[in-house]
Amino acid sequence: MRVIVTGGAGFVGTLIARRLLAGPVEVGGGEPADVDELVLADLAAPAADVAADPRVRPVTVDLVTQAGDLGRADVIFHLAGVVSGAAEADFDLGMRTNLDGTRAVLEQARRQPEPPVLVFSSSVAVFGPEPEPGPAGVVGDDTLPQPQSSYGAQKFIGEQLVADYTRKGFVRGRSVRLMTVAVRSGRPNAAASSFVSGIIREPLAGLRAPCPVPPDTPVALSSPGRALEGILRAAAVTDADWGSRTAMNLPGLTTTPRDMAAAMDRVAGYAASDLIDWTDDPVIGAIVRSWPARFETRRAHALGLRPDRSFDDIVREYIDG
Repeated sequence: MRVIVTGGAGFVGTLIARRLLAGPVEVGGGEPADVDELVLADLAAPAADVAADPRVRPVTVDLVTQAGDLGRADVIFHLAGVVSGAAEADFDLGMRTNLDGTRAVLEQARRQPEPPVLVFSSSVAVFGPEPEPGPAGVVGDDTLPQPQSSYGAQKFIGEQLVADYTRKGFVRGRSVRLMTVAVRSGRPNAAASSFVSGIIREPLAGLRAPCPVPPDTPVALSSPGRALEGILRAAAVTDADWGSRTAMNLPGLTTTPRDMAAAMDRVAGYAASDLIDWTDDPVIGAIVRSWPARFETRRAHALGLRPDRSFDDIVREYIDG
């Protein structure tokens, strides 16, 4: 089996790579099989343990102009993209990477003799109330996306492209809308949601961390393990079990920064949250508050996917990780 992961050196891409290399995986309802070659397309180098596997082929490409260098694949995980805050700050960069890059990957897949399974990582940032950002209600599988950011708009357009390429028989597409993934290891990134990991990761390391939204701001999130489970499940199921060509909302846990901080203190056994600086950034706050925080995910539930039980469990997963 040959697999391509765009954004393969990123946080989620690295999780997927490690799982793919660990043993047989199922694709499109077929029999589980081992990965013979794993192409990791990214501008950065993959993690050392991943790169050490002889089946891994790192490829440094500009997807817009060099997607053809990726070659054929049985399954493509398209994760590459510019994150929310960066896409809002640099409109042209977001459009080129998130929109033009996605179409280039789809065109490369279209040229294959057999349509590959293609999993596109979208985001709950496609949702948002009109006409002004504010608290959103419960979002279901059929809720109409109304993005309130350039990133959300770019992801929604990507979903529609995947759906139409699937309708035409060019790919076997499955778009999954990820919740904010926390707790991410490593350094903060330019995502508007980066603080969700930062207010846990940094205090547990003895560092101060800003929270740019009010403590009781509702957010929907999932652990890295649950996000990985959802992405791999999307690749594994048959076309019939996947069902609608529309994007699927993955399950999420609804919480607040205040409750997250309390969970961290309970699990850590000390007041790590004293290192959180509670600020209010109007730019980040407007983006975060435009995202819904409460979901009904019946399609994902039918595939056996569930949200995390508590944020305490997520903190434990991070500490044990």
